[in-house]
Amino acid sequence: MDPVANAKPPVRLRRGNLSGLSKTVKTPAYEPADLTPGIVHIGVGNFHRAHQAWYLHRLLQQGQAQDWAIIGAGVRSYDADMRERLLAQDCLTTLIELDPDGMSAEVIGPMIDYLPIEDNNATLIQTMADPAIRIVSLTVTEGGYFLDANTGAFNADNEDIQHDAKNPDEPRTAFGAMVAALRQRRRNGLKPFTALSCDNLQGNGAILRTCIVGLARLSDPELAGWIDQNGAFPNSMVDCIVPATTDQVVSQCLALGVDDHAPVSHENFRQWVIEDSFCAGRPPLEQVGVTLTHDVHSYETMKLRILNGGHQLLANVGEILNVPTISDCMQDTDIVAFFEKVQAEEILPYVHAVPGTTGEEYLELIKKRFSNSAVHDTTRRVAFDGSSRHPVFLLPSLRDAVVSGSSIHGLALAEAFWCRMCTGIREDGSEIAPNDPQWEDLQKTALASKTDPELWLNQRQYYGASNISKQFSEAFTAWMTTIWKSGSRGAIAEYVTLT
Repeated sequence: MDPVANAKPPVRLRRGNLSGLSKTVKTPAYEPADLTPGIVHIGVGNFHRAHQAWYLHRLLQQGQAQDWAIIGAGVRSYDADMRERLLAQDCLTTLIELDPDGMSAEVIGPMIDYLPIEDNNATLIQTMADPAIRIVSLTVTEGGYFLDANTGAFNADNEDIQHDAKNPDEPRTAFGAMVAALRQRRRNGLKPFTALSCDNLQGNGAILRTCIVGLARLSDPELAGWIDQNGAFPNSMVDCIVPATTDQVVSQCLALGVDDHAPVSHENFRQWVIEDSFCAGRPPLEQVGVTLTHDVHSYETMKLRILNGGHQLLANVGEILNVPTISDCMQDTDIVAFFEKVQAEEILPYVHAVPGTTGEEYLELIKKRFSNSAVHDTTRRVAFDGSSRHPVFLLPSLRDAVVSGSSIHGLALAEAFWCRMCTGIREDGSEIAPNDPQWEDLQKTALASKTDPELWLNQRQYYGASNISKQFSEAFTAWMTTIWKSGSRGAIAEYVTLT
């Protein structure tokens, strides 16, 4: 049955209006009055609502985990817009699943409140200090963890971190707010909450522990020791392609009969792997498909290097060549040839199998997912914040290849494409709008690198010690010369003939 063809006129999304939605749109079987909070989630973007919130929704649909409802939160001024939109529709979200064979939609409602955005984060701190809250989860992006790019250590010199260390009761950052709440819990004789990172970082739980304990140590070493000894920071791996919400998504939602001011579209695939290490209980997530394990590392490596690294292989050159979406890139014979050769020769050799899946099998799954034309995932979205993504998604494979003495030509070309993209001009002469928090510096360096490629590699905040490798430096320099002389397609043509 085609849900669009059978949709009723759009109904404004509110809890009181759910009965008026088309029968083809699934709605919550639970009532908000039956729910009590157990989770605070910081960073209520599209991904959280399409992924973590959906898993909890599935539990609630089964009549379980009713004391694990979500309270949304944010610490940046731009979070206020999302808060306003979601509160206006009772924190409900329409999820539109994009499948090549057709669309489907469901409304989810595991979030029961969204805290005000405050400079001192007072309400957030008080809420996290409440004994009912047993998990605080985060999606604050790969670049939001205050880590030194060269060492991976906690960057205590960051301006915001220094502010939170000197003003622990009025913190600016999510981590500062978490430390303040943990201080109150300790003072009140409560256990810590479990801190659960849901960002695309290898060892994200260990990284989050480093940030929280490191920040606490700056102002209260005893508190830091208590958190480190009694808290829990499980590693996790999250996976679902969730494009930015566009006018097209809003129109799709209206066609389905739902007037939602914050809809989310997503692919027809999800995966969540969590280290089973919680200090204050957890929902029975394994009953809705979440993998609970004590070995998250192999899953993380496979996903971050093949999927997230693969996204960067496609998106940077896609932007240079003005190829609009990831699925369009998968239809471009040159781009696909580049993607497949780098994956097979320079990424897969350093990825171990996980239960039930080899690296080669996972790559085939990723190619199918990336080719889903129903998912309008733009190269611009995927290329965003390369300064955080390249060090996490591509450079670990590069370092492994350097150590093993194997080929790095494809990964060096990928870095050259990133540099070329950051000049801000496509090969057809059109402009690439700023697309990175560090765009001004990246563009200046990229333009200067046209005549001196080493300048790009001297950005140690991204490359760390990677540029010590003479092999990488020489390969990068050669590719930059080729790109400016023969264009990106010329560089790809040269690369795919290498043996």
